[in-house]
Amino acid sequence: MADPTARFRRRARETLGTTPEVRELPAGTHSAADAAAALDCPIEAIVKSIVFLADGQPVLVYTAGHHEVGESALAEVLDAEVVELADPETVEEVSGWPIGGVPPVGHEVDRTLIDPALQQFETIWGGAGTPETVAAVDPADLVTVIGADPADIFE
Repeated sequence: MADPTARFRRRARETLGTTPEVRELPAGTHSAADAAAALDCPIEAIVKSIVFLADGQPVLVYTAGHHEVGESALAEVLDAEVVELADPETVEEVSGWPIGGVPPVGHEVDRTLIDPALQQFETIWGGAGTPETVAAVDPADLVTVIGADPADIFE
């Protein structure tokens, strides 16, 4: 299998028309707080890319590092009866990336939502294909290029 970070760079270039800065964090990023500490940035500038299933359909949610997704609020926004966090196998099947390395670009999901708190930054940091790599992304690109809908569904 190809190097996940190289695959991320290629997919990001195809999607965004540019290759984001990627940093390797040898200690890994087991949490948004770990990533923020390693990057010396606010936890609010860390983007978590989380896959949910809404009535069985995958939805990608970009949330700021300090927020958690409120599943009832997500269900309301999506007009879904059942919303659940995707299991690791489904995450990889839907996004193409393992949990801990899901980047904010480079996958195909029909519906994507973004935490409005991320839009206050010029640069946010998200997964770059592995739990040990992160990439810098312009949150405006997640709205204009990826088509993420801002939604206040966060705790």
